[in-house]
Amino acid sequence: MRARPMSRSITLTFDNGPTSAVTPHVLDVLARHGIRATFFALGQNLASKEGLALASRAREEGHWIGNHTYTHDVPLGASSDPLAPQQEIGRTQALIGELSHPDRLFRPFGGGGVLGPHLLSRAALAFLREGRFTCVLWNSIPRDWDDPEGWPRTALAQARERDWTLSVLHDYETGAMAQLEPYIEQARAEGFRFRQEFPPDCVPLVRGVPVHPMEAFVSNGQPSSFPQET
Repeated sequence: MRARPMSRSITLTFDNGPTSAVTPHVLDVLARHGIRATFFALGQNLASKEGLALASRAREEGHWIGNHTYTHDVPLGASSDPLAPQQEIGRTQALIGELSHPDRLFRPFGGGGVLGPHLLSRAALAFLREGRFTCVLWNSIPRDWDDPEGWPRTALAQARERDWTLSVLHDYETGAMAQLEPYIEQARAEGFRFRQEFPPDCVPLVRGVPVHPMEAFVSNGQPSSFPQET
């Protein structure tokens, strides 16, 4: 059996912000601990001057800014709207503008963090390919929105199961990010190191080119059902 490395890795990502109530606290905690992360922003939050300023602050502090759709209402693979890719991805990317990572990072809405064909429609995949986007998925969903106080236990348990964890957290108003600093401290006490890069197996599309099979994440032409996020 292959021995595990002495230091396992965690990559932190934050979805659904930026928000004035939570994102500044998250940025302060990350700065204190010297951690760089990725913020997958909602276009509707970047449409305000305040939201764009928060994304700018994050970018200036070394974090990466990604695209997490405009409305976060319906996964793209569950939508029958032919204009959804432009309205959800394109409109958000236009707001991100010069804050964008060179790889044009995009994370689909998972409807509760589940991976499946509801993530993308055929039209959405074509849009990502034509726009040379990089699709970033995940391998850890501690459901911080559902368990604001106890999510660090889940996050650490999931991280112990693999060598490199890409965790999805949320910088919006649930109270969960009050536990971010204790989580980081405990993870480091257990020997985990934090890094900004993504595990390769969580990135099936790089600058518009599939590097892993995409079929499991793309609907078959009909809108796919999806688990409702609670």
